Amino acid sequence: MRNLKRIFIGIFILLLVLVILAFVLENQQSVPLLFLGWAAPELPISMVVVLALLIGMLVGPVLGWFLGRSSRAARKRLV
Repeated sequence: MRNLKRIFIGIFILLLVLVILAFVLENQQSVPLLFLGWAAPELPISMVVVLALLIGMLVGPVLGWFLGRSSRAARKRLV
């Protein structure tokens, strides 16, 4: 049973890598990015999307931790 689970996880990871590779290869056109008057260098669309995903993966847990910490402090004050 343990080996079957490892095989399924390996297949899932392989398929995920193939989907990401196909996305990157299909989205090679460069686009300019403007934000609040700041202009970033032209990057491929896939790079912009992957960077946004990675930034979200970093910011999300930090915000969750911060909000969870503040709600625990509020509950302690109520008790």
